[in-house]
Amino acid sequence: MSPASHGPSRRLLLAGALAAVSAAVTGCSSGSEASTSGGSKRLRIGYFAFPSGDLIVKHGRLLEKALPDHEISWIKFDSGAGVNQAFIGGSLDIAALGSSPFARGVSGSSPIPYKVAWILDVAGENEALVARKATGITEVAGLKGRKIATPFASTSHYSLLAALETAGLKPSDVELVDLQPQPILAAWQRGDIDAAYVWLPTLDELRQTGTQLTSSKQIGAAGKPTLDLAVVSDDLIARDPGAIDAWRKAEAEALRLIRSDPEGTVKAVAAELGIPEKDAEAQLSQGVFLTPEQVVSADWLGTDGSPGELLTHVTDTGAFLAGQQQIPAAPSEDVVRKAFYLKGLPDVLK
Repeated sequence: MSPASHGPSRRLLLAGALAAVSAAVTGCSSGSEASTSGGSKRLRIGYFAFPSGDLIVKHGRLLEKALPDHEISWIKFDSGAGVNQAFIGGSLDIAALGSSPFARGVSGSSPIPYKVAWILDVAGENEALVARKATGITEVAGLKGRKIATPFASTSHYSLLAALETAGLKPSDVELVDLQPQPILAAWQRGDIDAAYVWLPTLDELRQTGTQLTSSKQIGAAGKPTLDLAVVSDDLIARDPGAIDAWRKAEAEALRLIRSDPEGTVKAVAAELGIPEKDAEAQLSQGVFLTPEQVVSADWLGTDGSPGELLTHVTDTGAFLAGQQQIPAAPSEDVVRKAFYLKGLPDVLK
């Protein structure tokens, strides 16, 4: 990603900013209301400047080719809060969203009207906790009493809380600071923070003068995985399920291209992010991309009528966030199950 690019932040809903975000989305999407009569149908897709199948689908215009009668709007988000707010405001049809804010979004008495319908990637070495070398800290336990920055309510925040717990530290044992990736880099360079949990490309810049203490790959292997999901609005499910099928097929093709055409994938990601191909290749190598068959397996998303292990992952994430007092109460497994849209899987991928 370019230095100006922000990775996919997945922050908690900020109700006060809803109007501003909805207005911004409306402006970016060249017509925010989905049309089903009189002219072409519209699909408004939220994405992040972060290596995933989304960038391949967008760059190759795979969805535009599959749905020539649809007007496709790709809307870039810097914040998961913006994604959640846009869904509340009815300004998005499909979007990338981290598993932690998704768990937040489906909790409470008024869950956001969307459902998870695909898995983009699993967090690996592309999200990590790094301490400034000048601090001399080489393990998570050494962060006691230190100032740590992360985008609050993101998957990085979730993984940071998990890392602290594993090291025997409470959130109150450290000073947590809510910063987005670019402000994290600035604070790091000024020496205002001692450590940060964040994602690419900011993460790679911190690594140059920092010591990596743990990563989302390690934390996931220990039982708390985080993922980049794709969610669809309840409205889209009701009015245009065929578009969801076409979109899934395009995302499946992108996952296959990551394996079958690595050179083309690197070129596409580099072009979308405006970075050198060597940087795109390095960023892609740090992510964990499933095959379409793995996505719909019992180990991950699952199939129609039979949700996979993602159901447990999201339910456990909600329970952990509630235990950390990040949300008032954890969503039940039944509530999470109702927030899965698996109709057509796996047949739609054939």
